[in-house]
Amino acid sequence: MLTMGVDIGSTACKCIIMEDGQEIKARAVVPLGTGTQGSRTVFEAALTKAGKTREEIERILVTGYGRFTFEAADSQKSEITCHATGVHYLLPTARTVVDIGGQDVKALRLSEDGLLDNFVMNDKCAAGTGRFLEMMARTLQMKLPEMSELGLDWHNDVTISSMCTVFAESEVVSLIARSTAPADIIHGLNKSVAGKTAALARRTGGVAPFMMTGGVARNRGVVKELETALKAPVEVSEYSQLCGSLGAALFALEKMGVKL
Repeated sequence: MLTMGVDIGSTACKCIIMEDGQEIKARAVVPLGTGTQGSRTVFEAALTKAGKTREEIERILVTGYGRFTFEAADSQKSEITCHATGVHYLLPTARTVVDIGGQDVKALRLSEDGLLDNFVMNDKCAAGTGRFLEMMARTLQMKLPEMSELGLDWHNDVTISSMCTVFAESEVVSLIARSTAPADIIHGLNKSVAGKTAALARRTGGVAPFMMTGGVARNRGVVKELETALKAPVEVSEYSQLCGSLGAALFALEKMGVKL
């Protein structure tokens, strides 16, 4: 049985097609979020990669901010629950999940069987989110992949004291004016993001093993600083950005009467 999970986030749409809840047949990510053509684009991209038609997909479940706007779906489910299920599929031993998305940061504590025990979310402002890092990258006049790599090559420990996006940007501009090396500035930003995220994880009573999900999981500098802040290794999967859609595809199978 083929099922599809679609995760419509604030800045990106993700999609996974699974067979019998065991094999991932196709995956797709497009950098377009809620309120755009991203959901339709990622849906069609996944079908093309799998070589399938809509009629061959037996159940589609959608999650994320824009889940109620995707008319092709058969059902919807909370992104918190989908993330927990996706992580448990990828790393059954994971007990704490930190998810840094486009406009929020979440920390989830899981039980041994992958059920959600507790969660804390910061969605009041962009501080510490993917959007925050995007804005800082623009200030530094570089792309996010470049920022991710350069942040590992720092030499002087710089501290960004404000987590407010506006004030943090002012700090970055001041550091640039003082000819501070970009790598050192990025390291300071990574520390700031990691510290805020680790604090959320601790509020859930989070314990190791830790896993990081969301698009920011591709930023090796942030992952490394998060490990320092948590004083523990943080697992990252090639599917970290797709955990929500992965969980959605699995729940789609459950909706068909198959026990996960």
